[in-house]
Amino acid sequence: MKKENFTIKVNLATNPYEVRVGSHVLHSIGNELLNLGISPGTRILVVSNDDVATPYCGSILKSLESAGFLAKQLILNAGEKHKTIQTISLIHNAAYEHQLERDSLIIALGGGVIGDMAGFAAATWLRGISFVQVPTTLLAMVDASVGGKTGVNHPNGKNLIGAFHQPKLVLIDINTLKTLPQREFCAGMAEVIKYGVIGDSQLFKSLEGTNHLNSFESLGEKMILEIISNSVKAKADIVERDEKETGIRAVLNYGHTFGHVVENLTGYGHWLHGEAVSIGMVAIGQLSVEKGLWSSSEALRQTNLLRKACLPVKWPKLEHNSVIRSLQGDKKVRSGKLRFVLPSAIGKVNISSEIDIEEIKNLLNLLDRS
Repeated sequence: MKKENFTIKVNLATNPYEVRVGSHVLHSIGNELLNLGISPGTRILVVSNDDVATPYCGSILKSLESAGFLAKQLILNAGEKHKTIQTISLIHNAAYEHQLERDSLIIALGGGVIGDMAGFAAATWLRGISFVQVPTTLLAMVDASVGGKTGVNHPNGKNLIGAFHQPKLVLIDINTLKTLPQREFCAGMAEVIKYGVIGDSQLFKSLEGTNHLNSFESLGEKMILEIISNSVKAKADIVERDEKETGIRAVLNYGHTFGHVVENLTGYGHWLHGEAVSIGMVAIGQLSVEKGLWSSSEALRQTNLLRKACLPVKWPKLEHNSVIRSLQGDKKVRSGKLRFVLPSAIGKVNISSEIDIEEIKNLLNLLDRS
């Protein structure tokens, strides 16, 4: 059984950091920052939303103040539809009002949306100040909080505006998952299943052998710690090899290319990010089957596991030309060519730019009939 508390290092050439995972660790954040060498008296802005701030922000502010930091909070509206440049301006305004300086710090307390926005605000305030990720959703714990991707959405595409800006620390308290709504928990499981498909067949089998995948209670603390440990280690390993996504890091986008299309064309907020990724994984899995790269039996195993996590798997009714335009505007396009992460086995994927528009159209026709 894994220890209750453990640390995973993200060994980047510049700006390495640690992901610290434990139970009831939020109250220790003040000491954690002191141990990082951040001086008492440092100004800190804690960025969160109502759902998270009510149960957790008070504890964090108390810990920061006890350690001698000058901390203030900013509460934003929750949801993907608020992940905009306009919201970044609100964070910048709060940074100005709280007189954040170049040695100041922003703490992202919440899910992936808060982490992306607070990180991007930190990357762009005074040309870049430090920030700390305190993820409170499963999706943010296993994926969004690690790797340094920050940003906001453009009306025509997901995360088209952003920057790579690594956190100074990621502090994960698994007890926040106990208050996470079931739908949010299940959305996080999509990213966990993704790690199984792209490189961890043993994790995938372990999830298949678990009766229920839809809550903290159904999985239990031991399995939660295993999921977080395996997922963070997998992501850290890839990010260490390819920090700025020039090559292998693209495999982390498995299911995301079609998933981003679903989010964009159905309206941000209609599907949670993880739900859209689930739909995207089924779609790209089907494309891989059609190309003869993946067996239909393994594609079915993926679909069944996503269903087991109470995730959507059916492609929504979308106008085909809109889908293609959205795909062509994706940030992963290179030299005008679409790039897809295609599975070839449970635990193995390949990156391909050899997918033409006719293949996409045929896939969309097939998905419409399924």
